[in-house]
Amino acid sequence: MIDLEFVEKLIRSMDESSLDSIEIERGGTRIRLAKTPDGSGAPMVYSAPPAVAQPSNPAPSAASSSNPAPRAAESEAAGNAEGSVPDSNLVDITSPMVGTFYRSPSPDADAFTEKGERISKGDVLCIIEAMKLMNELEAEVEGTVREVCVENGEPVEYGQVLFRIQPA
Repeated sequence: MIDLEFVEKLIRSMDESSLDSIEIERGGTRIRLAKTPDGSGAPMVYSAPPAVAQPSNPAPSAASSSNPAPRAAESEAAGNAEGSVPDSNLVDITSPMVGTFYRSPSPDADAFTEKGERISKGDVLCIIEAMKLMNELEAEVEGTVREVCVENGEPVEYGQVLFRIQPA
């Protein structure tokens, strides 16, 4: 038997929260509530975690010290690049979720942003596809894109650096 009062409380709770769907099984009865049918509603918009200035080349940890050669080669290559900026000034924009990274809204469209381009807070930087939902990642900081760290169509992990921004 379904307790209608319980279901009404669930509906009110969902309306007041940012949850899109919930599924509960109680006493052999399963209840699934969703704001959008089958998750096919409007895309969710995620912002990058609050921007915190982090050095791009932190001190190597014990786990990474066993193979310091690639890190040294990256640092040397970055230092020799024309117009490079000190890494300590850059803000890392990281992935808020696991998914697939896309630089543009469609395969034939221009990228949302390019290296060297000036961005404003709230500008869309990329799309991360997760569970068939296209999630726009917006800039949390104003500045200039100094590095795009992921190639179009590559899988990304939670916390992976996607962009390095020089704040304005």
